Amino acid sequence: MSRAAKIMLLISRIIVGVTFVFSGLMKAIDPLGFTYKIEDYLIHLDLTILFPIALPAAIFLVTLEFALGALLLIGIFRKWTTRMILLIMVFFTPLTLWVAIANPVPDCGCFGDAFIISNWQTYYKNVVLLVAAIWLLLKRRWIKPFVPFKMRVPMAFIILLFGLLFALHNLYRLPVVDFRPYKVGANIAQQMYVDPEKADIYETIFIYSKDGVAQEFTEENYPWNDSTWTFVEMKTNLVRKGEKPGIKDFAVEALYFDESTDSWNTGGDITDMLLVDPSFSFLMVAYSLEDMHMKHLNRFKAVAAFAAEKGLPFYLLTASDPGVVGGWEKQNKTGFQFAHVDERVLKTMIRSNPGLMLLKAGTVMGKWDDSRVPNTEKIALIIK
Repeated sequence: MSRAAKIMLLISRIIVGVTFVFSGLMKAIDPLGFTYKIEDYLIHLDLTILFPIALPAAIFLVTLEFALGALLLIGIFRKWTTRMILLIMVFFTPLTLWVAIANPVPDCGCFGDAFIISNWQTYYKNVVLLVAAIWLLLKRRWIKPFVPFKMRVPMAFIILLFGLLFALHNLYRLPVVDFRPYKVGANIAQQMYVDPEKADIYETIFIYSKDGVAQEFTEENYPWNDSTWTFVEMKTNLVRKGEKPGIKDFAVEALYFDESTDSWNTGGDITDMLLVDPSFSFLMVAYSLEDMHMKHLNRFKAVAAFAAEKGLPFYLLTASDPGVVGGWEKQNKTGFQFAHVDERVLKTMIRSNPGLMLLKAGTVMGKWDDSRVPNTEKIALIIK
């Protein structure tokens, strides 16, 4: 094989191997996030019946992607590794072309929340990977392994086991690295703000007609006081694309029990109160009370009792309907204060159902999944 061909083979091996390893690891850090992305696609395709397999599919895909990239870089099982990589690229390249054209989701989630690229950038990336995968399959005999022949099976087993266990650890615990805007240390209010000078700039266009002829006007010259013109419609055009806020839809509405009607109802907005409160606030996050894990509920009850003793707010944030909240509270008798938040926001805030978040003046001071909610002694030390 010529020197140029060897260089091309090495470059292809590095590009494909590193991309697969990085992409697999970033999604394995947050397998629930990848699951939600798969569900978004299924919703768009009207295949919500497949929701039960979304999580197993996510775990399988991230493990396979990481393992194939690692096997390629190490250079073992070259025949099957290159075949599988090419098969994956043959499937996903046309799929990402459809995603780029149809735009069912803003981004494909190829690298989780760690590195977000547009749908068209994803397609172009996959075209490069497809070309490289074809070259790797054709020249697989010249891929040199970095481990002895007798170590192939143990090494492959270790790689697969690591990928699977890493994904499962991040599934049953919170992600080891949090790339979302609600990570510990982030200020929610600041994430919701964008400097107006750096935000999107839109132009409002007014369309009026006169003598059967339509004409466009701006806010400066539209004929609002000329009765000879008839208003047709108003539209908004994006003039300049600017920065986007890290958090867009964080809104908290209190829920209260109305004794006169014996029902739970939505009350006032308490978002600003939570974000500016200089004291600590405890937020139990459970996007679905119906599907919530109940094993560690007593941990949250203990935290709520501690918060009440210290005069600190404790809220259970949920996306469940008020009627569901009422039935759940009647059954469990927690005495919690409840509030309603959008389901997607809650899933973004914390990847467990339930989980606990500690706020102070809008800054996330701590996050725990239900199995790791600290006892009151540890919480006393944290807020000291």
